Amino acid sequence: MASSVASFASDIPRPAPGTRVPWTIWAGVLGVTSSSLGGTWDVSWHRSIGRDSFLTPAHLMIYACGVIAALICGYLIFYTTFGGSQKLKSESVSVLGFRAPLGAFIAAWGGIAMLTSAPFDNWWHNAYGLDVKIISPPHTLLILGVRCVAVGVLFLILAAMNRLQTEQAERGLSVDSASTYKTLQALFLYMCGLMIVGQMFFLQEETWDVVLHTTEAYAALGIGVPIAFAVISRASGNRWGCTIAAAIYTVYIIGEILILPLVPATPKLGPVFYPVTHLVPAKFPVLLIVPAIALDLLWNRLRNWKAWQIALVSGVLFVAIIFAVEWPFADFLMSKAAANRFFGTIYFDYNSRANGLDRMRQFLLPASGMHLFMGLVWASVYATVGTWVGLLFGNWMRGVKR
Repeated sequence: MASSVASFASDIPRPAPGTRVPWTIWAGVLGVTSSSLGGTWDVSWHRSIGRDSFLTPAHLMIYACGVIAALICGYLIFYTTFGGSQKLKSESVSVLGFRAPLGAFIAAWGGIAMLTSAPFDNWWHNAYGLDVKIISPPHTLLILGVRCVAVGVLFLILAAMNRLQTEQAERGLSVDSASTYKTLQALFLYMCGLMIVGQMFFLQEETWDVVLHTTEAYAALGIGVPIAFAVISRASGNRWGCTIAAAIYTVYIIGEILILPLVPATPKLGPVFYPVTHLVPAKFPVLLIVPAIALDLLWNRLRNWKAWQIALVSGVLFVAIIFAVEWPFADFLMSKAAANRFFGTIYFDYNSRANGLDRMRQFLLPASGMHLFMGLVWASVYATVGTWVGLLFGNWMRGVKR
C-alpha cells in the first residue's frame, strides 16, 4: 500500500525547478520603462520649455536606464563567466572570452552607448545651441543605445520563455500550465508595446496629423510597422500579440495626452509664438489597433502558409486597413470636433506660428488620383517585404534559448 502511494505521488506533475522570473529581467523591464517615460517627458519638455539644462528630471529617467542596464548586464557577464554554475554557462554565449546570455551583451552595449552619449550631448548643446534640433549625433547614439537595451531585455525574456517551453514539453506538460511562462509572455508583450511606442516616435514627423493625407505617411507606416507586428506575433507565441502591443501603444499615448497638460510649464527659450502654460503632449495615436486586430485574425488562420504567401496578403491588408481608417480619421482630427482634451488637437509647441498648418488645421500637400494610388501600391510593397522579414526573424527568435 505504501509503495502504491509513493508510486502515485511520483506521477503527480511538479513545477519545473528554477522557473521563477529572474530579478535581472524585472530590473531590465524597469530600466526600459524609465527610458520610455523619460523620453516622453523629454520630448514634451523640448516642445513646452526648451532645452534649459542637462540635469532635467526627464534626462535622469532616461539615463537611469543606461545605469540599470550596465549594472545588471555587468553582473550577468561576470557572474556567468567566473561563477561555477554550469547551468548558467549552458544557457549563455561566448563573446571575447566572456560568457552570458545573448541579451545581456546586447543590452550592455546599449547601456554603454547611452552613458557615452550623455557628456557628448551636453557638449553638443553648449557648442551648437540649447535646442538646435532633436535628431543630432548624440541623440542618435542615445536612441540607438535605448533600442539596444530594449532588444537585449527582450532577448533575456525570450530565452527564458523558450527554455521553459522546452522544459515543459520534456515533462509532458503544456506551457500554458506554467504561471511563470505567462508572466514572461506578459512582460514580453509589454516590452513589445513600448517598442511600438519607440517605433512610432521615429515615424512621428511622417505621421503628424497634418501629413496624414500624403502618400509618404502610409509609406512610412508600411516600412516601420508590419515588420514589428510580424516579429511580435511569431516570437511571442500569443495569438493576439499584435493587438496587445498596439493597445499598449494606444493607451500609452492617450495617457500622455490626458496627463501631461496637467503639469505647469513655461517656455525658457525664444522666440515664443504660442503662450504655452503646461507640458505639451504628443499627437493622438495612429489607429494601429485596427490593422493589428485584422493581422492577428489573419495570421491565426494562415499558420500553415509559407512566409512569402502570408507576407503578400498581409502587406496589402495592412495598408488597405490603415488607409481606410486613418484617412477619414485625419479629417476628423483637422476638424473643430477634435479640439478637446481627449484628442489633444488644442495643444501646440511654444514655437508654433499662427500661420502654421497645425494651428490653421490644414493638410500638407494632400495626395489624390493616380499619385495617391501609386503611393499606396508602393506602401503595400514595403509592408509586404517588412512582413516577410519580420516573420522569418520572428521564427528564428522562437529558437533563442541562450
